[in-house]
Amino acid sequence: MVRAAVLPAVGSPLEITDIELPEPGPGRVRVRLAAAGVCHSDLSLSNGTMRVPVPAVLGHEGAGTVVSVGEGVTHVAPGDGVVLNWAPSCGSCHHCGIGEVWLCANALTGAASVYARTADGTELHPGLNVAAFAEETVVAANCVLPVPDGVPLADAALLGCAVLTGYGAVHHSARVRQGESVAVFGVGGVGLATLQSARIAGAATIIAVDVSPEKESLARGAGATDYVIASDTTAKEIRKLTGGQGADVAIECVGRAATIRTAWDSTRRGGRTTVVGIGGKDQQVSFNALEIFHWGRTLSGCVYGNSDPARDLPVLAAHIRAGRLDLSSMVTERIALDGIPAAFDNMLAGKGGRALVVF
Repeated sequence: MVRAAVLPAVGSPLEITDIELPEPGPGRVRVRLAAAGVCHSDLSLSNGTMRVPVPAVLGHEGAGTVVSVGEGVTHVAPGDGVVLNWAPSCGSCHHCGIGEVWLCANALTGAASVYARTADGTELHPGLNVAAFAEETVVAANCVLPVPDGVPLADAALLGCAVLTGYGAVHHSARVRQGESVAVFGVGGVGLATLQSARIAGAATIIAVDVSPEKESLARGAGATDYVIASDTTAKEIRKLTGGQGADVAIECVGRAATIRTAWDSTRRGGRTTVVGIGGKDQQVSFNALEIFHWGRTLSGCVYGNSDPARDLPVLAAHIRAGRLDLSSMVTERIALDGIPAAFDNMLAGKGGRALVVF
């Protein structure tokens, strides 16, 4: 029996309770969590913005130590530090076949399975495959990757979502070039990773945009050269900061229609706008045909940073070891399992960076 944060039904409060985990069967791995990040996607799953089978244990950004492995697992062994990969590629679908592993058609099939039970026998699903909001979890072998050398285990949790997403948005989706200007909308966990990644890419002007004045020091610490409080004049302010042209790249990390539209309006003619934030179906964004032609901008979605974790984790580790990427600076609160609901409230209120559950 281990402690876990269980979502009994969509829209219901999380319940901190004991759950029973099975021993890992063939192709499975049991992991003792060191830490788990509280991501906005977890909030979206809990409130129904994204669909998840319930009851479920949420949490998809985590790292820990292998406790035991099932038959056939050879790439990790008990005692190894691992990062949880919530979107493992199957290697056989169309997208995997053309190298777009972040769009794998079968990445989330494991989320529909039953992986554990409560003390009274209620079947539980693993939210986004890995169920990281628990002291221990059992996952498919392709959901774990060895922690790179030189990366502290608890900090490595952030590699599982926020950092791969932010780094990938900059380097794989928007493809920021040396000397370009970048505007980042939303200074949460992913936004902070995006700001650091824009600095690593060599962006000359890095503008952070958020509703909260209190996040300016966080943003500047992550690499922002300028800070704009979100308002009706945000696009004008960004154009003023970029010589009247607009940013070469805008990266939206919020997932709201108004913010996406503002990011588009803030981008120069011929620039690139990348949407990372996950919004609801009710968030409708409108463009007219003439402006699409006239501005010549590119608008693109971005799933998991268009990343391949097996390829990108070693690259991120090199940046961490060299001091270019600071994971701990993204964490503004370290909490226990029972602190997750308050962390959700803080996200809704636009407070803080990444909250990290530490076990």
